Amino acid sequence: MRRLTLALLCATYLCLSAIVALTLWRNGAGWGVGVSALMGCLGLCLASHGMIMRALEMRDLRGEVEAVRDAHRVLLDQVVRLDGRLVDVARAVEIDLSRSVALKGEVHLLEDLVHQIGRRFDEPQAPYLAARGGQPTAAARPMGMMEIVRAALAENRVDLYLQPVVALPQRKTVFYESFSRLRDASGAVIMPAEYLAVAEPAGLMTAIDNLLLFRCVQIVRRLARQERRVGIFCNISMASLGDDAFFPQFLDLLKANRDLAPALIFEVGQAAFEARTGVQARNMAKLADLGFRFSLDKVTNLDLDLQDLSRADVKFVKVAAQTLLDELTEIDDRLVLRSLPDLAAEDFALLMRRYGVELIAEKVENERQVVDILELDIAIAQGHLFGEPRAIKDAVLAEAGAPPPATVVQMPQRRAAAG
Repeated sequence: MRRLTLALLCATYLCLSAIVALTLWRNGAGWGVGVSALMGCLGLCLASHGMIMRALEMRDLRGEVEAVRDAHRVLLDQVVRLDGRLVDVARAVEIDLSRSVALKGEVHLLEDLVHQIGRRFDEPQAPYLAARGGQPTAAARPMGMMEIVRAALAENRVDLYLQPVVALPQRKTVFYESFSRLRDASGAVIMPAEYLAVAEPAGLMTAIDNLLLFRCVQIVRRLARQERRVGIFCNISMASLGDDAFFPQFLDLLKANRDLAPALIFEVGQAAFEARTGVQARNMAKLADLGFRFSLDKVTNLDLDLQDLSRADVKFVKVAAQTLLDELTEIDDRLVLRSLPDLAAEDFALLMRRYGVELIAEKVENERQVVDILELDIAIAQGHLFGEPRAIKDAVLAEAGAPPPATVVQMPQRRAAAG
């Protein structure tokens, strides 16, 4: 196309020059003038042609530059997208590696716990019987239940039951409390009362408690991976917190899963908490440093040291509804708690909130108790009235999508200005 254009332009220039030369010759000019005019016109046309060609070339060059710029923009966009994909891949690889490390640690921890159960199962039996003047006969050893328990733990027949903890008065589920249950080979549930009688004399309760706690963490982590993150109370014994063999491994496991901190609340009994040793207190602090919180249950004495609870990162205290109601009495026409006669009963929950502790009324069984605890300004409750413990593999999984941890922490306040 460019060559055809050039040929046409040259022919046009030649014709114009010839016309000008012939015109001058016919008007009386000589051949010399005509030839000079012809050459001058040709030169002028060629100069004009050069300028036109340069203009065309500049236009083409600008087009090519714009095309290069467009290609550069497209390439840059692709590079940015590729960089984002590489970052996602790197994160996925990092997550997979961390999960692999965590899984490897879990496998080792599980093996250690099961082996510990096996060793301690074989060792304490003869002294246990000899202290009672008996002989370690096959009939005397609690082989049946112990073998069932050990097989259930080793084969992962550990179920987690969840009971809802609700906000009042809306009764919206804001937490769950976990309960562990074992199953035998036939699928029958083994309640704690059934294996405690044989596990405690054999010295196995620490190992069993540790393994059940470990299972609870596993299941909470699985729920978190499925974007079903809920706040779950999980019992932990002070013996586990003071176990030099178990706790370091358990702490490493939680460090690898510290994102579970908003969703996992460790629960201890009041008597065990108040009798905690220095080692146990320091280990509680290590968990608190990772962002994990604590809850106090089995509360019988309402005269709590709130400053001590705050220092130990205890954020929740569970008291049986009937225990609270039995504590109510009137002094000088004021409704107070027997344990705290100088404090109005309805201000007890408010006082605890000022120390960062939320009071939970548990074991709520009837509507009358709900009315009474609402008058005490208690914002959270738990009990069979709101739902019985159910296996997590059933309908609870469908409910676990709500609420997220960010909303779990925000409890409804009946006295917004008072806090």
